[in-house]
Amino acid sequence: MYDMKALYEATSVEDAIRLLTEHPDAKIIAGGSDVLIKMREGKLAGAELVSIYKIDALRGISMDPDGTIRIRPLTSFSHITRDPIIQQHINVLGEAVDMVGGPQIRNIGTIGGNTCNGVTSADSASTLHAYDAIMVIQGPDGVREKPIREFYLSAGKVDLRHNEVLTAILIRKESYEGFQGHYIKYAMRNAMDIATLGCSVNCKLSEDRKTILDARIAYGVAGPVPMRAPSAEAAAKGQPVCPETVEAFAKAALNDVNPRTSWRASKEFRMNLVEQLAKRALKEAIRLNGGEI
Repeated sequence: MYDMKALYEATSVEDAIRLLTEHPDAKIIAGGSDVLIKMREGKLAGAELVSIYKIDALRGISMDPDGTIRIRPLTSFSHITRDPIIQQHINVLGEAVDMVGGPQIRNIGTIGGNTCNGVTSADSASTLHAYDAIMVIQGPDGVREKPIREFYLSAGKVDLRHNEVLTAILIRKESYEGFQGHYIKYAMRNAMDIATLGCSVNCKLSEDRKTILDARIAYGVAGPVPMRAPSAEAAAKGQPVCPETVEAFAKAALNDVNPRTSWRASKEFRMNLVEQLAKRALKEAIRLNGGEI
């Protein structure tokens, strides 16, 4: 069923980097929910694989002394959803990854694989964009950090060189403190389906809950890569919590997106979703933060 040339099991990040350097055609495999499907379809016939699945240092969620949330790439979707740090500070990420596939996929699929495969429909990607996530990457030349908005280069391509490994996804304290968010996935079916459009919004309100101090919105499948909508964010920042602000926010989002027509939906339908989901997600984010529309 799986046509592979060789499988190498890395025992550490450094060992994985060494194996990838020694085998320039090898592919990384973690949970396998993406790679094994491609192999079964014959797209990676005869591939060499470097498994990082047994590297426990790449698994789990913790908080750094400065309040930065550190999500390691081998953490499964189901563990992210249940993690107390995620539930307390960025529960929207747990809700987003809980919409990936079915229980079996969520138990084996990893957030590192979900982001590193580069697809615009990844359910975790838009929420990570909305929280200004930082990707920590290690290779033979050391460690580098890349904002997630620069990590996605083009459709299906990310800024991860062949012999580099994603070691963490960071969300700084200033990116989540005081924010509440909501993610909406629109798909043809309620489960086991790829998003026709995904929309993640978070906002911070004034102490009296009457003013939007800051708002962030990011989309999946609104362009070739997951993307923020800065025009919408500018339209809401500093504005009163009211229906008119929500309308302006949603309308402005149309200036920043460029969805395409596919067999799942036309560009025109996706443009309508861009506007409608922005309204719904901002309203819910405001409600979660104690505001009223």
